[in-house]
Amino acid sequence: QRRLNRQPPVTLLDVFQEHVRRRPRWPLLRFQDEVYTYEDIERWSNRAARVFSQHLELQPGQTVAVFLPNEPTYVWTWLALAKLSCPMACLNCNVRGRALQHALAAAQATLILASPGE
Repeated sequence: QRRLNRQPPVTLLDVFQEHVRRRPRWPLLRFQDEVYTYEDIERWSNRAARVFSQHLELQPGQTVAVFLPNEPTYVWTWLALAKLSCPMACLNCNVRGRALQHALAAAQATLILASPGE
């Protein structure tokens, strides 16, 4: 409750970055045979943020629709967008057709990030 009442409020990005500072080599994510530490995820999210900013020219406040399967890329994409202050519209990667069209319209995103298979 204390964190929610702070001004400005503490975000999940703030909590993540605190863990990176305190426990960089602790495991954060296990996916199949891979283990990713806080430091690994921080490095990947920083790379993604640079690419999004420099090559896609994302600006703070620009909504991005994310159409990715549940895999590590999703985590560092979310963190990268948070670092750029870009709201993320999470799209279910199993949705197709009219439901997907509706979700995209509702998101009012200016960009869609998807994996090659999508």
